[in-house]
Amino acid sequence: MSERPHLSIVIPAYNEQHRLPASLERLREYLGERRYGYEVVVVDNASTDATAAMVQQTAEGWPQLRLLSIAERGKGIAVKVGALEAKGELVMLCDADFSMPADQIAPFLLLLEQYDLAIATREGVGSKRVGEPQYRHLMGRVFNGLVRFLAVPGFQDTQCGFKGFTRRSVEAIFPRLTVHGFGFDVEVLYLARRYGLSVVEVPIVWFYQADSRVDPWRDTLRMLGDVLRVRWNGARGQYG
Repeated sequence: MSERPHLSIVIPAYNEQHRLPASLERLREYLGERRYGYEVVVVDNASTDATAAMVQQTAEGWPQLRLLSIAERGKGIAVKVGALEAKGELVMLCDADFSMPADQIAPFLLLLEQYDLAIATREGVGSKRVGEPQYRHLMGRVFNGLVRFLAVPGFQDTQCGFKGFTRRSVEAIFPRLTVHGFGFDVEVLYLARRYGLSVVEVPIVWFYQADSRVDPWRDTLRMLGDVLRVRWNGARGQYG
């Protein structure tokens, strides 16, 4: 692997010993057919199961895979550490369950030749949600409305876990992230707008995966608190 691979895939993982092996296998198959250099960085987010051991074992036969372990819980801090440690010219954040099939990565990389950020959207023309309960979709739309009103107008889906970045945008955004929880996506897009970075939304086919790690009511309230924190940080000049 070259010192600077073309692509880094960053996967935050908390107690993913059961779902992650299949995701990594599908990703390895997909990336193995590509002609560019790559790395896969799994950030073990203070898991209490065998996630770290599983990744280490898999990495023994896959030199492009590496493990980072952090002691602090929170998806935001996990992706921050992973993105800053990533070596690729392009950096792609992906959820551990790979609810977006790996072959949909390609359009992100093409668009990153023109834009600083390419973010997945499950809304609008060309996108599709498969198997999502109606109440979860409704909660997501209500939260998105609040996000657009309070922080980042115009984006139809800030929370989908698949986002691509150029090296320039990684270096501009990630050192400044302050939100350690699920609301980090809003801060990423707020900072992108603040620093004049270009963002494109990429319609995807997304398969709903039930996730016991996320409480839809409690975590939605926490994310709303994160959104308000981002606005407060911006108002008092914390982002420069």
